[in-house]
Amino acid sequence: MSAPPRLFDRDLLRLRLDRAAPGYAAADFLKRRAAEDAVVRLEAIMREFPLAVDLGARNGAFREALAMSDAAQRVGTLIEADLSLRMLQGRAGPRLVADEERLPFAAGKLDLIVSTLSLHWANDVVGALIQMRRALKPDGLFIGAFLGGATLTELRQSLLTAEAELTGGAGPRISPFADAYDAAGLLQRSGFALPVADVDRVTVRYSHPLKLLADLRAMGETSVLAERHPKRLTRAILARAFEVYAERFAEPDGRLPATFEILTLTGWAPDKSQQKPLKPGSAKMRLADALGVKEHPLPRQED
Repeated sequence: MSAPPRLFDRDLLRLRLDRAAPGYAAADFLKRRAAEDAVVRLEAIMREFPLAVDLGARNGAFREALAMSDAAQRVGTLIEADLSLRMLQGRAGPRLVADEERLPFAAGKLDLIVSTLSLHWANDVVGALIQMRRALKPDGLFIGAFLGGATLTELRQSLLTAEAELTGGAGPRISPFADAYDAAGLLQRSGFALPVADVDRVTVRYSHPLKLLADLRAMGETSVLAERHPKRLTRAILARAFEVYAERFAEPDGRLPATFEILTLTGWAPDKSQQKPLKPGSAKMRLADALGVKEHPLPRQED
């Protein structure tokens, strides 16, 4: 079996996360939104999770959101794991430096894995999900959120247009993201049972694109493409991209929207106790009887 393509430079990602760690809290609004959403989902599941992992913990947004909810009483030990050591420093509780692509957990040991806004940097998302499914006990729960394909669509279009105008060609400057339509399929391919996928689109408004770029740097979310563009992004291209951004996307008050698409996946490690879909033809009641209506056959078509 051939190895997956190397889309992202994970060493560069670690470096950028290390650099972002001291000021990460100033731009963690997406992380907190995804973490709070994960906690809301946990609150609806009335069961115990003795051993849990927050994978891609960053500044501990999930732990903080969990502590404020009723679900905290049902989660025992929570291990915070992150690619960046500096992101984990300065907090109490069990912490572990771990790479989503090479998880250190033994098979069948965890009751819950939560991963918010880190999996979109994995070169092999399915491979990472398979490792998580194997680390879970039977009927263990996975909740994951990552950035989807509509993320930064305004900035992406503006950069491509500006570069094409000024250089006669354009290359990728922003990392690719998974399509929302493929989200549930990722869980199925990874062997999870009862997969569910949801989409949350967030629009953040900025006074200038430079403010957006500053937030992306503060998040450690600037591009880490392994095959980086051979030409540097010049001031002229950036200036023209900002003009295009304003021309195409500015709102009546002059502020500029930036779209972030958060794909949230929920799946369970397979277990015999879980519900199974009925086999085709196994229904014991006609649909018309169940609905209390009279069945009308379709008119016969003549040849």
